[in-house]
Amino acid sequence: MATEAGDGELAATLRRIERAAGTLASASVTRMDETLPWFRDLPAEQRSWVMLVAQAGVRSLVEWLRSLPDNDDRNGAGAVADSPDEVFAAAPRALARSISLQQTVALIKVTIDVVEEQVPHLAAPGEEQLLYEAVLKFSREIAFAAARVYARAAESRGSWDARLQALLVDALLRGDSPDVLASRAAALGWSDAPPVAVAVGRSPGGEVAAVLHTIYRVARRLGLEMIGGVHGDRLVLVLGGVTDPLAATAKMLAGFGEGPVVVGPAVPSLDAATDSARAALAGFRAAPAWPAAPRPVAAADLLPERALAGDPEARRALRQDVYAALVRAGGELLETLDAFFAANGVLESAARTLFVHPNTVRYRLRRVADVTGFSPLTARDGFALRMALTIGRLDPSAPVAPSTGH
Repeated sequence: MATEAGDGELAATLRRIERAAGTLASASVTRMDETLPWFRDLPAEQRSWVMLVAQAGVRSLVEWLRSLPDNDDRNGAGAVADSPDEVFAAAPRALARSISLQQTVALIKVTIDVVEEQVPHLAAPGEEQLLYEAVLKFSREIAFAAARVYARAAESRGSWDARLQALLVDALLRGDSPDVLASRAAALGWSDAPPVAVAVGRSPGGEVAAVLHTIYRVARRLGLEMIGGVHGDRLVLVLGGVTDPLAATAKMLAGFGEGPVVVGPAVPSLDAATDSARAALAGFRAAPAWPAAPRPVAAADLLPERALAGDPEARRALRQDVYAALVRAGGELLETLDAFFAANGVLESAARTLFVHPNTVRYRLRRVADVTGFSPLTARDGFALRMALTIGRLDPSAPVAPSTGH
C-alpha cells in the first residue's frame, strides 16, 4: 500500500505538485509548441492526445513519489515499474503510429525540463535536492516506458503485416481477382514496380517474422520490393522491380531452408503474378526429380520434370512452344532430331541414316536450337526435346501442318 501524502518524506512537496499538475501540463505543451516545429504541425486531435499524456505524466510523477517511502531505497531506486507505463495509456494507440519514438523522447525531455525548472517553486523548503533527484530517476523510468510502448506497437504491427502478407500470398497462389490482390498489396505499401516474379523454396523454420526480416534486409539492399509468406514448409516471395529474378533470388538464398529454390518467370505486374507463382510452385514440386539442378533454378528449366509431375502449363509449353515450333519449321528438323536421338547422339550415325553429310546434321541441329531454345547437343536440353516430341505426338490438339517457308 502506498503511504499517504501526509506521512511521507516529500509530503509537503507532493501536495504542491498535485495542485500545480494542470499548470505543469499546460506549460509543457506550450513549451513543445515553442521549441518543436513538427509539434506545431500536428493536427489538433493529436495535440490534445499529447496534453492528455502530459497530464497523466504529472499524475504518475506524484504517484511515483508517493511510493518512495515504502521502498528500502528512499532516494528512488525502488520505483514502482508499472506506474510510468500507465502514462501512455491516456492516449490512443494511433499516437504511436503518428509520432515516432525519437519525437516522443523529445516531448518527454520538454516536460521534464519544465518540471525541473519549477522544482524551486514546487519543493517544500529543504526538499529541493530530493525532488531534483527523484525527477531525474522518474525521467529514466518514463523513457523506458516509452521504449516498451513502441516496442509493443512494432511487434503488433509486424505481426499484422506478416498476417496480411500471408493472406496476399495465399490469394496469389489461389489465383484470386486482381482487385483482391491490389487492395491487399496497397495496404502493405506495394508500389507494383515492374517486372514482378515469384520465388519458392523451403522455409528455414522458426518465427515467421524473423524469417521474413532476414529476406527483407537483403531486398532493401538490392532496392527491390518484396512481399513474403510462409505456407506450411514453403517460403514464397513476391519480388517487384527485379530485372533479373534469378540473380536477385541467388542473393537471398541465406533466407531459405535447405532444398531447391525455384523462380517463376518475370511478369509485368502483380496482376499477372499468379502465372509466375504457379510456375514456381510447380517447379518446386518437381525439382526433386533433378537432383543436380542449380540453386536457384528457373521454373522454365524444369519443364520436363513439371510435365512428368502433371503440370498442364509445362505440357502446353513443350507441346506448343517446342514441338509445334518444330512442326512449323519443317519436317526435316523433326526427322533429323529423331535420327539423332535414335543414334544416341552420334552425328555420323544420324547422317548415315538420313543419307546426308554430318555437317548437314550439325546445321539442322543448330536450327533446332534456334527454333526451340533447346540444343540437342546438351544432355539436359536433349531431355527436354525428347519430352516435347513425346507430348506433342501424344496430344492430337498440337498443330501438325508445317509452314511453307523455312
